[in-house]
Amino acid sequence: MKYSTGPEKTLTRKWFVLDAAEAPIGRLASVAATILMGKHLPTFTPSAGSGDYVAVINSDKAYFTSNKNEKKIYYRHSGYIGGLKSRTAGEALKRSAEDVIHEAVYGMMPKTYLSRKQLKHLNVISGAEHKLDAWKPTKISLKSNKGLQKKLVA
Repeated sequence: MKYSTGPEKTLTRKWFVLDAAEAPIGRLASVAATILMGKHLPTFTPSAGSGDYVAVINSDKAYFTSNKNEKKIYYRHSGYIGGLKSRTAGEALKRSAEDVIHEAVYGMMPKTYLSRKQLKHLNVISGAEHKLDAWKPTKISLKSNKGLQKKLVA
């Protein structure tokens, strides 16, 4: 398939606001990753950073489905012998819900240079208040996925 790309400077990027209280973290991360990569655009090109900006509000009200709060475990290693640390998803949400959402979106994106660059366009905000009114963001409702593609392109 042949893609036509223009310079990134000519792109007009939009801002989208997603509410973390409306959907589980996995569904929220999936939609956010799609927007960040630009897959919702008809001019999507895998090698061009044509994605838009995403702001996730109400991250303190984010939630997992079923019993993932107790069963899902985040691991990290200090680099020393016996330095494996673990934390359940419930503990991680209480400690820093912003980091949990950021890590979930990172997990939904390909592990490339371009996706790490696109991930910088993600803003996770703990409250309902945001200072993005100057960019005229579009609020996307995640309660139903019907017509989500039309909402993103319009």
